[in-house]
Amino acid sequence: MRSHFFLLAALLLFPVTSFAQAPVSALPSGSSCPEVERALTALMRNDARLRDWAALGRYRQANATLGAPRPGEDRVVFMGDSITDVWQQPRFGPFFERRSYVNRGISGQTTPQMLVRFRPDVLALEPKVVVILAGTNDIAGNTGPMTNEEIQGNLASMCQLATANGIKVVLASITPVSEYHFSGPPGAPQTTLRPMARIRAINAWIEQYARDNGHVYLDYFSAMVDDRGLLRAELSEDDLHPNAKGYAVMAPLVEAAIARALGRRP
Repeated sequence: MRSHFFLLAALLLFPVTSFAQAPVSALPSGSSCPEVERALTALMRNDARLRDWAALGRYRQANATLGAPRPGEDRVVFMGDSITDVWQQPRFGPFFERRSYVNRGISGQTTPQMLVRFRPDVLALEPKVVVILAGTNDIAGNTGPMTNEEIQGNLASMCQLATANGIKVVLASITPVSEYHFSGPPGAPQTTLRPMARIRAINAWIEQYARDNGHVYLDYFSAMVDDRGLLRAELSEDDLHPNAKGYAVMAPLVEAAIARALGRRP
């Protein structure tokens, strides 16, 4: 009852339209009600999502200043979620700085969100190749329940848009997850949030779709699983996102896939 009182008070004091502007520290928390703080944080995130559901504003300025590819430039755009987004952080090295690689990953995103921003964040940048890594957050239900067929349809639509604009496609497998670092509630292990059976099923479709449509299939999955069929413990700190060792496994695989898409020998 007490937590409900504080939540009601917070809603009255901070209307939904102001949540995104209010820092978490400024919101009434009830001091001893961490669940209220979590609820308010979730409301703030939802408000931001409603105002820009696909996060079209994330790369708007960067896209405007990037400019057209230089003559002879083999520009490659990486479209994805947090696994792509985080890769550009300095702690994982200069992978994106040394090449004509453009990172357009956004943490937490699902395939329908990526499809909405595919035109400004991929097509308008005129790359030679797009690398698409998506689907894990759809399985987790980040933007609501999604069937495998709906995920596959969104991936196919992105591929079709790229092909219609003369862009080669590298279609990546969904990376595996594990439960090795899960320490118990709150929350659930990644193998519950993202069942491996669904990951395997969608990956089988991705591989077949790429083969049938002349795209390059990028198999991260096989290189990152252990003998239990889970994400190798040493490649992640949270059972989902790669660490430096994880990205070190992924880097040569994607570079070889890009070379194939460009018609070069890896």
